[in-house]
This record gives sequence, C-alpha cells and structure tokens, in this order.
Amino acid sequence: MSTPILRGPAWVAVRQHRRVLWAGTALLVLTAVTLLYQRYSATSATSDFAGTGCSVQVTTAACGDTVRGFLDAQYAFHQWLSYTGQVLFALPVVVGAFVAGPVIGRELESGTYKLAWTQSVSPARWLLAKLAAPVVWTVVGGTALVILYRWSRFQGPEGVYSVYWYDRLGFSGLGPLPVAYGLLGIALGALTGLLVRRTLLAMSATALAVGGGMLAMITWVRPYLWPMETVTGNRLPDLAWVLQDGVILASGERMTREECFATGWSSSPCLNLHEGGRRFTDFHPASHFWPLQLMETGIVLVLAAAVVFAAFRVLRRSHA
Repeated sequence: MSTPILRGPAWVAVRQHRRVLWAGTALLVLTAVTLLYQRYSATSATSDFAGTGCSVQVTTAACGDTVRGFLDAQYAFHQWLSYTGQVLFALPVVVGAFVAGPVIGRELESGTYKLAWTQSVSPARWLLAKLAAPVVWTVVGGTALVILYRWSRFQGPEGVYSVYWYDRLGFSGLGPLPVAYGLLGIALGALTGLLVRRTLLAMSATALAVGGGMLAMITWVRPYLWPMETVTGNRLPDLAWVLQDGVILASGERMTREECFATGWSSSPCLNLHEGGRRFTDFHPASHFWPLQLMETGIVLVLAAAVVFAAFRVLRRSHA
C-alpha cells in the first residue's frame, strides 16, 4: 500500500500496517467480484427462464429442474446482496477497532511514538499521519462497494425474493452512510486509543462504542429524522416502512396496537370502530429514503468531526 508519493510519518504508517491494508482491500475486492458474478448468474438465469415457458407459481413435473435452477440462482444473488450489506454494516466497527488498537493504542502502549516525536514530528502531525491511511481506505473502498451494491440491487434482475429499502442492512448500503459511520469509527478509535493506551482494551471499547452507537441511531433516531406520514384505513403505498399502527377513537384519541392489547382485547375500545373510530398507520414512504439517509449522514459526520476535535485536544493536553 505504500507509494513513492508518501513521505515522512505517512509513509511509515502505511508501511507499518500494509499487510492489514492489503488484506482489507482483498476482502472488499473478493466481495465485489463475487457479487458481480452472482448478479451475472442471476441475470442469465432470469433471461433463460423467461424463454422456457415455465412458471414459479404453477410448476409442472417437466419444469421442476428448470424452476429449481432459476430459484437457486435468484437465492444466491439475494444472499450475496445480504452479505455485501453485512460487510458495509460491519465496516465502521472493524475500522474503528483497527485504529484504536494497532494504529494508536499499540504505539502508546509500547512507547514507540516517542521515536517519531524526536524526529521533528509534532504530536498533531503524528496523529494526522496515523489516521490518513484508514481515512483514505475507508472513503475509497467504502464508496466503491456502496456504488456496486446500489447498482446490483437496482439494476439487477427482478427476482422472487423481496429486498426492502428500509431494511437495517440494505438502508446503509444504498447511500453514503457506511462511509460516514466509517469515519466516525476512525474518530472514536483514535480518541479511545489515546485515552485507554492499551491495544486490546482500546479495540474492545471502540467496537462496543461504534456498534452500540449505530444500533442506537438505527433503533431510536432514524425513524424520526424526517416527518412521518399517516394514513387512515388499510391502504398503504408500495414499499412503505410501517412504524406504528392502531386506531383513532371517535373521541379523537389515538391508541396504538400495543395499547389496544394492553387494555384487554375482548373489552378494548379498539374493537368499536363502528362507533366512529378508524384505523391509522404511521409510515415512511419510499420517497423518504434520501431525506432520512442524508439527515443521518449529516449527523454522523458532525459527530465524527466533534470526536476528532476531542482526540486532538486530548493529545495536546496529554503531551503538551
């Protein structure tokens, strides 16, 4: 991963961790190549299946093997879409733990950082050099894999397996969120490494912090980053992300499904819809994908900037 254009502490940092950087790059390339192959196989199977006259819904004995081959190709493609989503979802945790441990924590634990600082390299420049390679790798590799994932998902064959835009794994892979969370993971890794100064402990703490923060954002924040829409009755737009449903009583009071069950279903006022009540559903339509995606990306990037600022403050106070 080292090139002639790198000089000084940046060259040292890349040289020091070149094996991990190459291994991470190989993993991303392997994931991309496999996804491309599965997409090609599924597209070919779909094209071939369309000319057989067979049907998945009504399968005859003569079409059994044909339908099975078609479904196997579709399922393999769907599975690799899911695996790619998992790689993008786990990327921030892995990068954050790597920065916290081998990049920062190990240097401080062993004391080797002192050698760099005696070579006319300031602590701030040392930290910038340490973070440069993970940042570039995350931005370039993450962006490339997101583009491939999005292209495969929307330009790939229309199969029989449903993939929803609001799925926890799929949502992240369809926009810039993996890169944003990756940068946050790097920032948290740097701050944790500077504070803990122990390799394994810093890696564990960072993994918990990044993973916990992502799950908290997904569960408690993401649904409310953009105003929800409400529909009464049972008609919902296609691909709607349903967040809450229940009934609006004749008095105008809203009761969620959980509240209806809590009151005892047999005697619940939720059953008396003939008295003027109506059902409601709070949801996000598919058109809310980009507002939600960009709002969350912005929040994560602001958090990453704040954590980086805190890391440099800690470095300056500890080694002024």
